Amino acid sequence: MIEMTIDSIRVSLMNYQRVVLLKEKTADRYLPIWIGTAEAEAIAVKLQGVAVPRPLTHDLLGTVIDVLGAKVRSIVVDDLKNDTFYAKVLLEVDGEQMEIDCRPSDALALAVRVNVPIYAADSVLEKASIMLDREQDKRAMDEMDLPEPPSGGKGEKTRKASDEEIKRLSVFRDFVDNLDLEDFDKRKS
Repeated sequence: MIEMTIDSIRVSLMNYQRVVLLKEKTADRYLPIWIGTAEAEAIAVKLQGVAVPRPLTHDLLGTVIDVLGAKVRSIVVDDLKNDTFYAKVLLEVDGEQMEIDCRPSDALALAVRVNVPIYAADSVLEKASIMLDREQDKRAMDEMDLPEPPSGGKGEKTRKASDEEIKRLSVFRDFVDNLDLEDFDKRKS
């Protein structure tokens, strides 16, 4: 098992799917894992220190584990089969270790809340990790081809949009930014 940290959460400019980038703690090897929007936001909220008025689902999970007398010891991304990542939450309950199967996104959202180590199995890193040289900066990561998402990304690889593409699409951003949403309510019958 290799200890990892959450480097960042990225949004694909091609399909707006989220990818969390785990970084090997002692090297420049990254593990991109496609995750859902809600889970990406749950991770980002905690990493950015955003206060929420009520506990989110992963806050609740951490509280329930604690109230029941268990402790989260770590999480591990332990397998990759058919383009699907698998993870486990490692708990200590009454002095014994338990492993709970879960999605990596949920495990990561819990890990950032209870401040425990994140690990990835060597076999997972061998299959899906990407390298980044120390000389390259973070912008180089944006331009790299990331593995395809497990579903919905048939044949598309994530890449950074060119300046020309962004310029062409800016007219749509201007349109959306200037929409008056009250007009939509008036058309309801």
